[in-house]
Amino acid sequence: MNLLRGRKWEYQMYPLSFAEMVLHHGLLEEKRLISHRMVFGYYPDVVKHTGNEKQILKQLSDSYLYKDILAMDSIQKSEKLVKLLQALAYQVGSPVSYNELGQICGLDSKTVDKYIHLLEQAYIVFKLGSFSRNIRNELKSRKKIYFYDNGIRNALIANLNQPEKRNDVGALWENFLVSERIKFLHYSGKWVNYWYWRTKDQKEIDFIEESGRKIQAYEFKWNPNAKVKRPNSFLKTYPESTFQIIHQDNFEEFLMED
Repeated sequence: MNLLRGRKWEYQMYPLSFAEMVLHHGLLEEKRLISHRMVFGYYPDVVKHTGNEKQILKQLSDSYLYKDILAMDSIQKSEKLVKLLQALAYQVGSPVSYNELGQICGLDSKTVDKYIHLLEQAYIVFKLGSFSRNIRNELKSRKKIYFYDNGIRNALIANLNQPEKRNDVGALWENFLVSERIKFLHYSGKWVNYWYWRTKDQKEIDFIEESGRKIQAYEFKWNPNAKVKRPNSFLKTYPESTFQIIHQDNFEEFLMED
């Protein structure tokens, strides 16, 4: 008799998602709250306790990030893990160098790699690799690192101001959209590979998806009226690709539809 061995089912438990909250109280209400969500995020306790978001996020970042995670691997250099988290928070949306992160935090690159892997296991951050197929000057090795929850990211840098009072709204918007899109793809059971794209001469696309032979390229802009240059070199090199700008006026399609 043949038995199936080694079968297991893994469940990923993210913070709440935009799509789930739309189902809870409707699209118009959740869109009205989008600036609030970008700052305070979607952890259930934060969502449920309106008015107490700052206190709850402080408790989450203190107890969860700095105690529970440290205990997972008996990490002794807790202050350096804190510095690493803060450095990652400030570099959201930019390709990171483990050597540079190590210099900031006083760690060697191998330890940085180990700590980031631990943070991935705890569903605090996730990596986005670079898309590279044909162009010689495409970046091939550097990764971007995002937070699963904007609120945790903002608590780490002690900045819970609303978007209109911030100078990092672009990074905030990008982190929100990428994390929410990944939640949507996972919950929808879609088999999609995703990356960012950047060349050595600073041409960049925020988010690339590939499913089958279809490549979709996305650029994220908080301001619907922002001028965006079409990535002609990418579209010419990958003629099977499409390009779309995601902003405040159309983002719900990106987070809820194919």
